[in-house]
Amino acid sequence: MSDTVEKPPVPQDFDALRTAILERKGELPKRLTQVAAYALDHPDEIAFGTAASIAISAAVQPSTLVRFAQHFGFDGFSGLQLLFRARLRERTSSYEERLRTLEQDGAALAESTTIFNGFVAAAHRSVDAIAAAVDPDAFERAVTLLAKSDTIYLIAKRRSYPISSYMAYAFGKLKVRCQLVGTSAGIDDDMLAMATSKDAAFAISFSPYASESAAQARMMASRGIPVVSLTDSAFSPLAECSTEWFEVVEADHAGFRSLSASMAFAMALTVSIAEKRRRG
Repeated sequence: MSDTVEKPPVPQDFDALRTAILERKGELPKRLTQVAAYALDHPDEIAFGTAASIAISAAVQPSTLVRFAQHFGFDGFSGLQLLFRARLRERTSSYEERLRTLEQDGAALAESTTIFNGFVAAAHRSVDAIAAAVDPDAFERAVTLLAKSDTIYLIAKRRSYPISSYMAYAFGKLKVRCQLVGTSAGIDDDMLAMATSKDAAFAISFSPYASESAAQARMMASRGIPVVSLTDSAFSPLAECSTEWFEVVEADHAGFRSLSASMAFAMALTVSIAEKRRRG
C-alpha cells in the first residue's frame, strides 16, 4: 500500500481558492496567514499589484508570496495572481466605469458635487458586491436562529454602532425583543451576563476590530449562546466564534467608507426576523 499523501487539487478560480484558504487557515504559519488575510481582504490589490508592492502592503517579504502560492499548489505567485485577475474580469464593471467617468468629469463639476457623486458610486459598488456575496441559505439559517430567540443582543462599537442602534430602533417598532449593548453606564458585561441559551447575539465589527466586541461575542459563544455576525474578513475575530457570519466589504471614496451595504444587510435581517416571527 502506498504511503503517498494525495495533495489537494490546485484551485481553479477565486471562489475555490477562498474555500481552500478557509479550510486550511488553521495549518498556515504566521506569515502565510498574514498573506491569506491580506489576499481575501484586498483581492483587487492582489490582481493589480506587483509582488513587490503587494509584499509591502501585506508587510511580508516577496518570497513569502511565492511560498503562499506554492502552499496552494501553484508554481509561483504569478499563477495564483491569475485567479484574482479572472475574478475582476467576471465581475460587473458598470459601477467601476461610472466612477471613472465621474472622476474624468470631476474637473467640470463643483467640488461638493464630485464628492457627492463619488460617495453615491461607492455605495452602489458596496450594495452590488454584498448582493452577490451573501449565501441565501446561510441568510435563512441566520434569520431562523435569531427569530426563535427570546432576546437578541446587539453587539457593536465605534463605526459599527450606528448599525446596531438602528436595528434596535427597528426591532422596537416591530415588537421584537432586543437589547442594545453599549451603554454609557458601562454595564455591558453585566447586561450580557443575563443572557441565556434561549437568547442569541448579533455582533458587528470591521477592521480595525473592536476588541471589546470580539471579547463579548466570544464570551456569549462560550456560554452556548449562538452568535450571528457581520464583519469584513474571514480572518475577523468574529468569524471564529459565530454560528453564522457574513462578510461585507464597503467600497470607499477618498479613503472614507460609508455603511451602505452593511445597513442594507442589517435592515433586511431585521425585517426578515420580524416576518419569520409573525408567521410563527
